[in-house]
Amino acid sequence: MFLSNFLILALVVVAQCRVTKIVLTNDDGWAVAQIRAQYDALVAAGYNVILSAPTENESGTGSSTATPGPLTQPCEFNTCPAGSPAEGFNATNRKPSSLKYEENGSSGFCLARLNWVNSFPVDAVKFGIQTLSHKFFHTPPQLIVSGPNIGTNLGTQVLNSGTVGAACESAKERIPSVAFSGSSNSAVSYTTLHSSPNSTATVAAFVNSRLTVKFLKALLASPFGAIVPANTTVSVNTSNVSGCTDVNDFKFIFTRNLANSSARDVSTCGTNHLPDEATVINSSGCHVSISVLNAVTKTDVDAATQAIVFRRVEGILSCF
Repeated sequence: MFLSNFLILALVVVAQCRVTKIVLTNDDGWAVAQIRAQYDALVAAGYNVILSAPTENESGTGSSTATPGPLTQPCEFNTCPAGSPAEGFNATNRKPSSLKYEENGSSGFCLARLNWVNSFPVDAVKFGIQTLSHKFFHTPPQLIVSGPNIGTNLGTQVLNSGTVGAACESAKERIPSVAFSGSSNSAVSYTTLHSSPNSTATVAAFVNSRLTVKFLKALLASPFGAIVPANTTVSVNTSNVSGCTDVNDFKFIFTRNLANSSARDVSTCGTNHLPDEATVINSSGCHVSISVLNAVTKTDVDAATQAIVFRRVEGILSCF
């Protein structure tokens, strides 16, 4: 009887530790195909997701921040009109919730999952963490997913990336985070996911969203221990999906942000010198790079810190 009770308790603890509550953000805007494909893929994979992203394309704004204000012009792709409030949502996307919420003096059990914030990516993710997650989850989120960005963020590009900036802000707020960036140059409306399912932009959006889910399943497989070390984030980049339309075509490579032959990295593939992400992504073939960054400086971390993430995703890694 004691053993049986112990096993039940252990299963309850594991279930409680399982990561399911995710805030999804980006810097390309709340209505681009990439973030909507990512939202759908995460939901289909069983995650409880809130989207909180800028009204407009805020690429290149890094860690900029400002108080959100009412819209003076429509959201991207005319998805919300000028004069809309600083924060808003897609009213047609309301979903039933078992948790009661209160908003503007009214209450109910139906919540909008797709939300905009009229400011920078940092402000959008803060709104997701500090406001939306408590309304939806009644707790902080367990993970922030930023992206997939339209285009890679390699090397020093992370310093100006709003996608990486949002992930770093999340880490500073003690929420584990991952930034995803893909080799796609097409910023198109989410409507193309259905109107042009075979277009290059749609295919890229779907492939990148599936790669994100595959990575997260590996990262979150164990319910124990830190997902990502404190004050760090993970920057994941994918190579061009042309000729690589199946997730299984891709090799996941553990990398560092910048090349440094004198640095001692986590040991893998018979060496303690990791390849830099630009070399991996710009090489021929289908690759996904995985680099661990200091969330304050947006630079490489030491081997011991790399090792925490490395051990969680080791099962999907290949040598370069």
